[in-house]
Parts: sequence; C-alpha cells; structure tokens
Amino acid sequence: MSHLICRFIERHFLLVAVILSVAAYLDPALFTWLKPHIALCLGIIMFGMGLTLDFKDFAVAIKNYKAVSIGVALQYTVMPVLAVVLSSLLGLPQEAVIGMVVVGACPGGTASNVIAHLAKANVALSVTMTLVSTCLAPILTPAIIFLLLNEQIEIPFLPMVKSVFWIVIFPLVDGLVLRKIFRKKIDPLIHVFPSLSIMVIAMLIACIIGLNQSMLATFPILIFVAVVLHNLGGLAAGYGVGRVTGLSHKDSLTLSIEVGMQNSGLGVALATKYFGAASALPGALFSLWHNISGVVLANRNRSI
Repeated sequence: MSHLICRFIERHFLLVAVILSVAAYLDPALFTWLKPHIALCLGIIMFGMGLTLDFKDFAVAIKNYKAVSIGVALQYTVMPVLAVVLSSLLGLPQEAVIGMVVVGACPGGTASNVIAHLAKANVALSVTMTLVSTCLAPILTPAIIFLLLNEQIEIPFLPMVKSVFWIVIFPLVDGLVLRKIFRKKIDPLIHVFPSLSIMVIAMLIACIIGLNQSMLATFPILIFVAVVLHNLGGLAAGYGVGRVTGLSHKDSLTLSIEVGMQNSGLGVALATKYFGAASALPGALFSLWHNISGVVLANRNRSI
C-alpha cells in the first residue's frame, strides 16, 4: 500500500466509514459475511498496534494507577446511573430500560482499544483499563444489575478473560515481541497499519449495520436517542473528570473512549439470555452507535 493511499485513508477515514455503512444498509450481504471473523479482525488490528508500541509504554500505563482507577470507577458508576436517568427522562418501556442498564453495567469493549489507537490516545492505558474492567465484570456487572433492576444474572469469569486474552492481549504481545526483535526490518512497514486499521474498523461498522438493517429500518427513535445520549454522556464524563483530576489531554481522551464505549456485545448476550430479545435492542444500537461516535472522535482528534 503506497504512502499516498495510506495518507488519503487516514485523512478521510470518516468518509470511508460513511460510504461503507451506506453500502451495507443498501446491500447487507456485502459485509455480513464478516460476522464470524469479527474477533479475528480485531486481533489483526491489535497486532498492528503492538508493532507501533513498546513494552515500556505498558510499564508506564500499569504504574498510572490513578488514571486506571478513575476510568474503571467511572465505567461502573456513571454509565449504569446514566442509563437509569436517561431511561426515566425519556419514559422508555421496561424492556428498553433493562437493556440500557445491562449495557451500562458492562465493562469497556475491545473496540475502545482500536478507537484509542486511531485517535492517537494512550493505547497502553486503554488496554490496561479494558483488562481491569473485564476482570471485575463477573462481580460488578451482576451486582449493579441486581442493585438497579433487582434481577440476578451470572457471568462466567474465565470465558470473559479468555476472550480478552485472545482478541487483545495475545496479538498485541505478538506485535510487541516482533517489533523488539525485528525493529529495523519492521519500521519501514509500520506506516501501513493505521490505514489498515481504519479500513478494518470501517468494514466492521458496515458489518454491524448490515446485520441490523431490518431493525434500523424500523428506526426506534426514542431508544436510539437514549443510546446516543448514553454514549455521549460517557465520553464527556471520561474526558471531563480526567481533566479535572489533573490528567493530560491524551490520558483524558483515553478515559473518554474507554468509559463511553461499552462491551455492547456482552450486553446483547446478557439481555437476550436473561431478559428476552426486546431487551437486547439498546445493546444492538449501542454496538452500532459507539463505533460511529468513536470514529468521529478519533477523526476530530487526529485533525487537531
């Protein structure tokens, strides 16, 4: 891939995402074939990230317990409480309220690491926060749902941690190791990975739109508004609290992305299993919207 093509994709990745999304809505089959390969695609992006990072980046992130603690605390307080407040203000039906709370009680999603990479935020901090919030999820997510909905659910610990390991940690470490061993040979190729990441995330957004095309055609406006406000509230809270507590712009941006982007796939699975398909709608919409808002945020930050 030439430098010219890479530069074009990096400068216009919002346009690329929009074009692919429209194509997916008009003809879902163009992208729905990606569904079984979503984890692999995210892994490829994480591998590319590893090639651009160094082990010392993670050493610094792990020592930055202040940022990690703030981010995880916001993840498990602001998002579930905001879900309840928005649902009440908008008068959502009970099924939608349940779906909003379930999504709000979930940990950060792996897509947040990708968006942090595209936004030139602190990727090492983002990955650390995702790992910590995911490890806490089997305890905190059911506890929050029980507290707010008086409903009991169970989340197996090992499957969640294994998922994060294979999608995030394993390919990332592979990239880090290869860069350390073959730095001189790899450096000339690194310019390809940002544009490759952009194309892959744009295709994944298109895939999500294609998979939910029939649902989007009905345009559940009130629930969509709630989901948008929920995500934007998380993004704003993450950045705002980060800055107020003395974190840098880069770390505050990372908190914004990590808090605002939930593991909506887990939210959909939990809502479907314990509460029914109708309660999974907010999670499905969140899965679509938070990727779009993440791309917009990344695009804005890269242009500054």
